[in-house]
Amino acid sequence: MYNFSEIFKRFNTHSLKWDVKADELPMWVADMDFKVAPEIILAMQKCLDHGIFGYNIIPPEFYKSIQDWWQQYHNFFIQKEWIIFSSGVMPAISSIIRTLTRENDQIIVQSPVYHAFFRCIQDNGRIACENLLSYRNHEYNIDFDDLEKKLANPKTTLMILCNPHNPIGKIWNEHELNTIATLCKKYNVFIVSDEIHCDIVESGHSYIPFASIMPESISTLSANKTFNLAGLQGSVCIIPDEILRKKIQQSFIRDEISTPNTLSIDATIAAFNNARPWLDALNEYISSNKTFATEFIHNNTPLQVINGHATYLLWIDCSEITHDSHQFCTFLRQKTGLYVSSGKAFGGNGYRFFRLNVACPRNILKEGLQKLKNGVNLFLQQK
Repeated sequence: MYNFSEIFKRFNTHSLKWDVKADELPMWVADMDFKVAPEIILAMQKCLDHGIFGYNIIPPEFYKSIQDWWQQYHNFFIQKEWIIFSSGVMPAISSIIRTLTRENDQIIVQSPVYHAFFRCIQDNGRIACENLLSYRNHEYNIDFDDLEKKLANPKTTLMILCNPHNPIGKIWNEHELNTIATLCKKYNVFIVSDEIHCDIVESGHSYIPFASIMPESISTLSANKTFNLAGLQGSVCIIPDEILRKKIQQSFIRDEISTPNTLSIDATIAAFNNARPWLDALNEYISSNKTFATEFIHNNTPLQVINGHATYLLWIDCSEITHDSHQFCTFLRQKTGLYVSSGKAFGGNGYRFFRLNVACPRNILKEGLQKLKNGVNLFLQQK
């Protein structure tokens, strides 16, 4: 029904991902090379055909589409009043940081983690405090002793949770989330849970909305990653606590991030109301791509893929050939044209990893994996 193997030319389309040389293959930023669900295109086309793009309100259908989706697929009831629109997850997190913390406060991140968190914290004059994830036998776990020690520091006022986690693809379980919630309550630390990757999950696995564990938290949600709508600039925050919600709502208005994009509203409604069959097929295709890539890498290189059950990103340990992933990624791009994300920017032990995006047609994936194999061989030859 949906052809995820169809290849679309994205050169010269103002694509950030494909703003590369003609002989390069980008598999870095979290952006899918698939056309969005036809139901979403139909909704946006209807909007385009109307031909007028003035200022918008957020209609009741927008809120209801989010409520229905989380109730039906994540078994979590969200009250309409809890939902606040923002123009994006990172603008929302930046605004929250400025509202709930002071300059030079510490903000905890669990590294290696999405690199934009570091930039966001530092650009707002705060200090990124890393709760390094424990890495043993090619698996990551939370170091709760270290987390409690850092939460207990009076300078720590906020924690950013990544649920599911980017880049390792791990879905935190109920015990882990409960422990985080208990510790944050104990030390009066605010928590923001970034849940933008929550719907790209392998069959047999499911994520737990953090707000269902800790109502005093803030969760950032969006259709953008799930349905490949990042360019439409739309997201929401879920804030059950009324006092906290009003405070954040005022900060979004003050920071001018509460005005909706016309197409984003219609696309989000169509996605959550009508595009579940597309997402189910997408998750099957991505899961198959992840399996194919993992087996190829295992059989053809000394690299190790970390086993994650969420996202369309592979976190790959290259420590068998180097402890400088940035050097290796630069070499890979220069010698083969394959463009992946160096793990160094993700903090923690990311210096020995890189991130590979497999949300692409299988033939493009095969081309990228062959470039990776060739690049590894060339890198070993020159050592």
